[in-house]
Amino acid sequence: LNGQVIAELEAVMHDVYTNPAIKSVLITGAGEKAFVAGADISEFIGAGEAGAKTLARRGQDLFFKIENCPKVVIACVNGFALGGGCELAMACHFRIASENAKFGQPEINLGLLPGYGGTQRLTQLIGKGRALELMISGILVNATAALQYGLVNYVVPEAELMNKTISILSVINTKAPIAISACIQSVNAFYG
Repeated sequence: LNGQVIAELEAVMHDVYTNPAIKSVLITGAGEKAFVAGADISEFIGAGEAGAKTLARRGQDLFFKIENCPKVVIACVNGFALGGGCELAMACHFRIASENAKFGQPEINLGLLPGYGGTQRLTQLIGKGRALELMISGILVNATAALQYGLVNYVVPEAELMNKTISILSVINTKAPIAISACIQSVNAFYG
């Protein structure tokens, strides 16, 4: 999750917000290995304090736009969703994972904390105790545990991941867009 990927996601979200023909969004990684393996920490190292804050704010702003998008955004998670990748998945309205998915906030291993809103989103999704455990231990959880914790909505075999996600979106896309937007806005207001 580097500056280029963030810029590409910003452009996509701009299109999603402004193009009425777009009804929903599916975010996934390329290949089987990772959804997003994490933020590109090397970009933060040479940035200095002000630059690092700017980079973090940019990611926070993007994830806020995803979380508050009036159109449904689903994370289709295959492989690793770590650090900023887990935070990206959590910014989506819900998550569908393949059986090989792994989730975690391992920033603690670098002396950092989740910087894109993960401390709040993870706590909202799985509760204070489990969220703190994951953040301060840096451990990863598999897809089965993520489902049990409430981090993901579904776990499916890898070969069925895309079809499951598309089938859910095909149902959602038949619903009233203004009502969908109002549902998203109302639920998010509870956590505001």
